[in-house]
Amino acid sequence: MSDRETIVDAISADDQKRWERVRERLRAELGDAVYNSWFTRLELDAVARGTLHLSVPTKFLKSWVQSHYASRIKTRAANEFEKVERVVIDVRSNARKPKHRDAVAERDDAAPSRNGGEKAQPAGLTASAEPINSPAPTRRAPRAAARTDADALIGSPLDRRLSFSTFLVGPSNQLAYAAACRVAEARPGDMPLFNPLYAHAAVGLGKTHLLQALAHATNDNRRRAVYLTAERFMSGFVSSLTTQTSIAFKERLRDIDMLIIDDVQFLQGKSIQQEFCHTINALIDAGRQVVVAADRPPAELETLDERVLSRFKGGLCVDIGPLDEALRVKILNARIAASQETHPGFHVPEEVISYVARTILTNGRDLEGAVNRLLAHVTLNGAPLTVETAETAIRDLVRTQEPKRVKIDDIQKLVASHYNISRADILSSRRTANVVRPRQIAMYLSKTLTLRSLPEIGRRFGGRDHTTVLHAVRKIEELVSKDKSLAEVIELLKRILNEQ
Repeated sequence: MSDRETIVDAISADDQKRWERVRERLRAELGDAVYNSWFTRLELDAVARGTLHLSVPTKFLKSWVQSHYASRIKTRAANEFEKVERVVIDVRSNARKPKHRDAVAERDDAAPSRNGGEKAQPAGLTASAEPINSPAPTRRAPRAAARTDADALIGSPLDRRLSFSTFLVGPSNQLAYAAACRVAEARPGDMPLFNPLYAHAAVGLGKTHLLQALAHATNDNRRRAVYLTAERFMSGFVSSLTTQTSIAFKERLRDIDMLIIDDVQFLQGKSIQQEFCHTINALIDAGRQVVVAADRPPAELETLDERVLSRFKGGLCVDIGPLDEALRVKILNARIAASQETHPGFHVPEEVISYVARTILTNGRDLEGAVNRLLAHVTLNGAPLTVETAETAIRDLVRTQEPKRVKIDDIQKLVASHYNISRADILSSRRTANVVRPRQIAMYLSKTLTLRSLPEIGRRFGGRDHTTVLHAVRKIEELVSKDKSLAEVIELLKRILNEQ
């Protein structure tokens, strides 16, 4: 047995309990979806000399966890393990013996019986299934698990309510709706007219509804459509790597008539983006339809590989714009009608509907929230609805003025121009003084002028960790409080960005 295996087998029960508490904290902070994608196969190997040794089964998982979550793991581990100052993640060998009782079980399975004969076959295993001297239990189980993972990785759940018949059309989404209908009407064997079809819209304007309606209509038309969120695509790809079924994963994706990917702006990781690029190239070259949706145009997806972006730009790009008042009224009437099925006494006067449509200008989800508040007011208070009571009921949804949407790439370009450097310098790994300070200022402005999270800002600045962004923000805040000239420069940059 190697030294490393000796250390692995020597993990104490207390250390294992501490590690389980770390895992639970990570699950609580990151959510089940992220945890299940990246942390379920992360195992504790050893705790020695201030270092926490962890392992994963593949190089890809090691690279991803190290680049995105290493600092978070270290922080949580430091709370549970005394004197742990470092976390090391290795790729574990497939031949490594299981720990504790699993290792004993493996030795027992491999040993001959006491009467000198071959070990008896497990119940339920016929003599023809495997040769009697083949380690059947240890080889067959992973293959069965792999088949289960491969069967489960295709297709995110579809909501039957999200169909073309329930999609409300107005001037802002007419083109996107018409393009989706045309794609859905194609017959088996037809060459795609718009390929890929790329739809982009802000939150709550109906792009997911349109994509799921397209999936339903295509499947009803005897063609196989697979609808995937970007998160589902990533977790499926990682699962195929860990279960060694990546070839089956690729074949399943490419053996369909239409691939629909939602929220593609969340697609991360060099390996995942490469596989995504290969997949859409193979589908398009084979005459299969690809449909993609995001919250911004292709030109603003700086985190995606240029080859993927060039494919998006080569298809039909349609924008789902803000809801006009007439469409907002249609959405409100549809939501009220749906609520009346369970609450027949729910009645909203026309003047109240008109007031809500004029007041809430954002998206369909806010309009649905307004109907829910009106319903609560009627059912809980028992009072009739008026414009005055509606104003009170929906006041938390009213936004007096939409803030200007400042883009991170605009911030980077403006800061680079002001300091006479290139945007590539800001994104690079250079650490000279004439680059570091502008980079920190650009990160600070990105945090204060956009709604992007620290991890996303870090990715937009050359794949940096969120702790680097946080350090830059705090550094500039400290300097601004002491340096009047720097404070004036930053205020000037803010004013220019808000007026562009």
